[in-house]
Amino acid sequence: MKSKLFDNFTFKNGVTVKNRIIKSAMSEALGNLHYEPTEGLFRLYEKWADGGTGTLITGNVMIDRKALGEPRNVVADHDSILPFLEKWAEHGSKNNTQLWMQLNHPGKQAFKSAVKEAVAPSAIPFEGKIGRFFHHPREIEKEEIVEVIKRFGYSASLAKKAGFTGVQIHGAHGYLISQFLSPRHNQRKDEWGGDVKGRMKFLVEIYREIRIQTSEDFLISVKLNSADFMKAGFTEEESIYVSKELEEEGIDLLEISGGTYESSPMSKAQQKNSTRIREAYFMDYAEKLSKAVHVPVCVTGGFRSRNGMENALDSNAMDFVGLARPLAIYPDLPILIEKQVMNEIKLDQRKTGIKKIDDLGMLEITWYGQQLRRLAKGKITKPNYPVILSFLQSLAKNGKEILQKQRSNS
Repeated sequence: MKSKLFDNFTFKNGVTVKNRIIKSAMSEALGNLHYEPTEGLFRLYEKWADGGTGTLITGNVMIDRKALGEPRNVVADHDSILPFLEKWAEHGSKNNTQLWMQLNHPGKQAFKSAVKEAVAPSAIPFEGKIGRFFHHPREIEKEEIVEVIKRFGYSASLAKKAGFTGVQIHGAHGYLISQFLSPRHNQRKDEWGGDVKGRMKFLVEIYREIRIQTSEDFLISVKLNSADFMKAGFTEEESIYVSKELEEEGIDLLEISGGTYESSPMSKAQQKNSTRIREAYFMDYAEKLSKAVHVPVCVTGGFRSRNGMENALDSNAMDFVGLARPLAIYPDLPILIEKQVMNEIKLDQRKTGIKKIDDLGMLEITWYGQQLRRLAKGKITKPNYPVILSFLQSLAKNGKEILQKQRSNS
């Protein structure tokens, strides 16, 4: 019997995706010094396209070179990048694969090494030890808000011209849109703040601008937090409210995630028995969301078996399975699953056993980033590569910079 994982799916605009597997965004950091995608990035996406994934969502593509999330981001803010984007689209859309560009602005969640200054809805810095990695932000002006909205639209238009089949607006994980949505970070008194209707205005206007600068048949997704998992942050109730409004606007897909740099829900979710059984971190929320909206939903995070993915789809709480780290190790995982060569994905937690190093919280990200770079060079991955060697290799190459927090999932 054919698995639902490999059923196609047709969006309301008539675009059909060949299966229900989505590669969620990961931080590749494979742009060059001119913020352009490189041959390694083309090679990486061709590998994933050949591996059978139905939809590939890129890692962060920034809308403004003055607002980088981290070094070596790709930036789509000028038409001079079009030839590079066209080549990326050519490689990433092979094998009848959907290719969506994730668009983002970091707001205050941009490393000091990447930007000269940072803006945010309100001039509120990060709390705790994490704050030392970031600038104290200034409050973004109204005129700048309008400019940022236009930039999102322009970057999306470049993606469409280049041959990408859609874009994803990054509204999660504590970046600028997520900051606007959060009452903890957005304490404005104008039309861009206040209650959830005011705080979501920035996201809605970005969606509208992208739709204006692209077309009705161009797919637009939003990555949205189920919650921030922080006191006085964005809540599940607000997330569902925003999702309803996005449905009214005509959004094509919602990808559910959660947390920010300041608070990751993953470790807490892993401890829950329901998560261990059902695998996915955000299934409980997805079930609530499915009763409130009829937008196609993708849940990303935690899936480690064919049965887990199929059961999640059979629950009707979601339409797509999002995978990140498994595809960093097994780029042809969809083919392996379909042929029943691999029904379980074993990904051990990456630890050295040295508490001071493990407590830094960056080993997993460094390790998976090195696997992505192997694929980008045309090499095979090393699933059993020792974590301590990965750490020493990165330390030798980057020095103390690796002690900064980085992203494993965009």
